[in-house]
Amino acid sequence: MAAAPVDLDRPETYAAVDGSGMLGHLQALPRQLEDAWQRAAGFAPPASYSGAEQIVVAGMGGSAIGADLARALVADTLRVPLVVWRDYGVPAFVGPRTLVVAASYSGETEETLSAVESALAAGAKVVGITRGGRLAAALGAAGQAVLTFDYPSPPRAAIGYGLVLLLGLLARLGYIADQTAALQAARAAVHEAAERLGPRVPTAQNGAKQLAVALQGRVAIVYGGGFLAPVARRWKGQCNENAKQWAFFEELPELDHNAVMGYRFPAAAARECLVVLLYSSLLPPRLARRYAATAELLDRHGIPHVTVHAWGDGVLAHLLSAVAYGDWTSYYLALLNRVDPGDTGAIDQLKARLLEGD
Repeated sequence: MAAAPVDLDRPETYAAVDGSGMLGHLQALPRQLEDAWQRAAGFAPPASYSGAEQIVVAGMGGSAIGADLARALVADTLRVPLVVWRDYGVPAFVGPRTLVVAASYSGETEETLSAVESALAAGAKVVGITRGGRLAAALGAAGQAVLTFDYPSPPRAAIGYGLVLLLGLLARLGYIADQTAALQAARAAVHEAAERLGPRVPTAQNGAKQLAVALQGRVAIVYGGGFLAPVARRWKGQCNENAKQWAFFEELPELDHNAVMGYRFPAAAARECLVVLLYSSLLPPRLARRYAATAELLDRHGIPHVTVHAWGDGVLAHLLSAVAYGDWTSYYLALLNRVDPGDTGAIDQLKARLLEGD
């Protein structure tokens, strides 16, 4: 039986659909950020983990997106390559001069466990970011470090840990500068997002509710450039997993070299899609001009689009305010679609099918 309709301006109706309590996780993001930073500050990784020539973060889904965000945030300052690896095994270049960070919320992700096995065989230094499971056990047995946390939720709802624990680890090892001040500004921006976009703010004044209404029944195509490119990916994944809705993402400036040529056909796409441009005043001027030029092309082809503006003091604040905006939007879209945002039925069925051959 389908869930009863939800009135976004009556939060008391949410629970009938949100059986998993996703709302509480959205509201807990500022606390996640603080707890994650404190855990990272108290972590003492071996000194031998410093000085790597390259860093590989192995993870999937909600455990990998934090690494995407971190990589974009430190791209201008990190002096060694950082690769986010979403696959079995590890890249061929992994060896004794590589630091491999194995990120798995559950500690049971088969691709990440495979990566750990391959990394250890290659002689790499490995550190886990996890709640436990086989990952923590395997690294403990191998004498490798594990940075643990305890936050019960779907992996994607623990984004504060996925991002900040990695940033804290990199800072502790000297790969990046201390992020304490930036994190405090980011917490303020995320808290402001909850005040601006939370359940008690009526649709007439709530941008996330308005965008969810606009997206219902449409395919979301999210554009992001610079440090907002992985945020666009986060939006795509949240629309998929929370709202159970088709969504895609594109990166600027790359999309200006191909995607804009696809605006003509099929003509029906203009009625079925909504482009969301994630924008920040902190983006480089040349990239900002591309946003404007791309919006002009969308207008010329009659393709509806909206722009979401990030805010806050500094790049990390802008990044996380844009993440929070997408999380709130996808949550309201789930309610409008009358689906539990925490449900992962299709993913669970796929995992069960894969186990049949083991």
